[in-house]
Amino acid sequence: MRRQMSYRFEDQDASPYGLRMNRRFSRVESGVDLKDYFDRGDIASRENRWNFEVAWEVANKVGGIYTVIRSKAYVSTEEMGEQLCMMGPYKEVCARTEMEEMEFPRGNPLLDAVNSMRSRGYKIHTGRWLVDGNPQLILFDIGSAAWKLDQFKSEMWEKCHIGIPHLDIETNDAIILGFMIAEFLEEFRNFAVTYSQNHDLNPPRIVAHFHEWQAGVGLIMLRTRLVEIATVFTTHATLLGRYLCAGNTDFYNNLDKFAVDEEAGKRQIYHRYCLERGATHLAHVFTTVSEITGFEAEHLLKRKPDIITPNGLNVKKFSAIHEFQNMHAVAKEKINEFVRGHFYGHMDFDLDKTMYFFIAGRYEFGNKGADIFIEALARLNAMLKHERPDTTVVAFLIFPTKTNNFNVDSLRGHAVIKQLRDTINNVQQAVGKRMFDTCLKGHLPNSADLLEKDDLVKIKRCMYAMQRDSMPPVTTHNVADDWNDPVLASIRRCHLFNSVNDRVKMVFHPEFLTSTNPLFGIDYEEFVRGCHLGVFPSYYEPWGYTPAECTVMGIPSVTTNLSGFGCFMQEHISDPKSYGIYIVDRRYIGLEDSIQQLSTFMMEFSRLNRRQRIIQRNRTERLSDLLDWRTLGIYYRQARVKALQAVYPDYVDESAIYGSRSNLVFSRPHSEPPSPTSSRHTTPAPSVHGSDDEDSVDEETELKELGIK
Repeated sequence: MRRQMSYRFEDQDASPYGLRMNRRFSRVESGVDLKDYFDRGDIASRENRWNFEVAWEVANKVGGIYTVIRSKAYVSTEEMGEQLCMMGPYKEVCARTEMEEMEFPRGNPLLDAVNSMRSRGYKIHTGRWLVDGNPQLILFDIGSAAWKLDQFKSEMWEKCHIGIPHLDIETNDAIILGFMIAEFLEEFRNFAVTYSQNHDLNPPRIVAHFHEWQAGVGLIMLRTRLVEIATVFTTHATLLGRYLCAGNTDFYNNLDKFAVDEEAGKRQIYHRYCLERGATHLAHVFTTVSEITGFEAEHLLKRKPDIITPNGLNVKKFSAIHEFQNMHAVAKEKINEFVRGHFYGHMDFDLDKTMYFFIAGRYEFGNKGADIFIEALARLNAMLKHERPDTTVVAFLIFPTKTNNFNVDSLRGHAVIKQLRDTINNVQQAVGKRMFDTCLKGHLPNSADLLEKDDLVKIKRCMYAMQRDSMPPVTTHNVADDWNDPVLASIRRCHLFNSVNDRVKMVFHPEFLTSTNPLFGIDYEEFVRGCHLGVFPSYYEPWGYTPAECTVMGIPSVTTNLSGFGCFMQEHISDPKSYGIYIVDRRYIGLEDSIQQLSTFMMEFSRLNRRQRIIQRNRTERLSDLLDWRTLGIYYRQARVKALQAVYPDYVDESAIYGSRSNLVFSRPHSEPPSPTSSRHTTPAPSVHGSDDEDSVDEETELKELGIK
């Protein structure tokens, strides 16, 4: 296990967003959010202002940036309308389901630029992305330009002295895409200038926003070819940072000491690192998704970000308003069904007193914090045995890895449970018919006559089939290399084997959840809604969408101050724990203390009764507006405006004149209670009348429960 970060950021109180933010979440300075600029591109059209967004993940589901681009599409089109266009590689498998192909209208400079590129032999697909907002798409077929790869590499070497190895296919594809996009944008600018002159319009002002190093090649070529286009470059996680952390390095303690060229060379990614660093320094505006990533970029890429652009979500997609508590109960019952089957023969615990914790994401054992999660669960197991022996925690670990199909024992468990349910249902129907016939004759039914011997035999057979000598498995699949698997090795070391005496039960599910899964039968979103607590104690997490998704669905979560999400919540909420956001310190204290803190948080949560958990879920869901792109999209707008002003010094942001306010704020959540700092407890107080109903709690009742007038 790695050591913890003891290095402190310089000027910790200074806001990364360019202005001093009040740390009381409910008393932030007044200002505007992105909704004030929703005009479907009316002002942008009058200004002749164009915005291109370039990423490898546009209409191409291969990584986390896909979620960023996709979820932001709606607010981007509401702001820019037809003046926005997204660009990326054409991948037929994804494009068939995500893109509606169509041509741009005649007289549009976009169509002229596309036709010019096609005349050179390039294959280009245009249309709209089938997501909220339906933004315009231009996808480039990389194979159609592969014959020019050597020419592209030669120009890259002559202008940048960056050599690309012949066998690095991913980088070769990035080079081809980057050059195609640079040529297209240069053509588009030429046609836009001609079009503007012919129609007495203002000169075109174009900004191109590039995400990550794969798209950054296009930015490098725009700048080296001296094309007059404003550029923004966003890194969601530095390339070298990911490699260093994957190698179990004491990353944060040595961040200012790494010989970056040497480290990149050791890992055979020096050419990729050069592309990323080149795009970083050539961009007019450089942004990162969090303060922690900005600090990392300052040392590894040697440039401080100009603006922090936090990742948001399309909260409307997850919004359930008053229904999210009911949705939790429905989804939890589906998880109960899985637990009954998985733990058949050992169902010695009460499901009404069982809580579901989970961790999910890429299988990066140390980076995602699975190591300290399992260790903390072992300590939680000991504490529950001592203090709350009637409470059970089922911990799910959802990490995709290689398997040899489902575990036979898991499938058998669900089969025998289904057989028992079907048998009981048949017996119920038979008993009901006999009871009805007896009452119809005017006699009271006799219990001995209702349940026949044949019925008892059927029930006994099902019960005998449920008996098992072995303990329930800790994994639902046969993991390919189970002895060397880090999760299973850690579970063995901590002796969490799902024994009868264990109050913490383990379930390792080594693939992502889908509704076609024969064990769960629910998708990931529904699974999250059914759980009680998401635990994400990450060591390396530039942002962290998993706890953010929990928040907008009203599910409390654990994060760390080494994740972008955790830092963001610490910055904007006075007492995050009261809102169901538990932040583990992995930055200033040792590993042992972090594990102890995590186990304490989970134990505190286990002590909450049902009504207290309902109150906390209500408070967690109120933070949704804070994570909405309507709020956080303003940072992307600021980055574009700053880039435009760098290239076009006479540019004045016309839409800012129409805004009623001038400073940036985050809107208050609806029905927000007083700040937790004024409460007597940092977690919800015990119920006054002891009600444990799983019902929604209204505002007056909640305030009374918390002892707040």
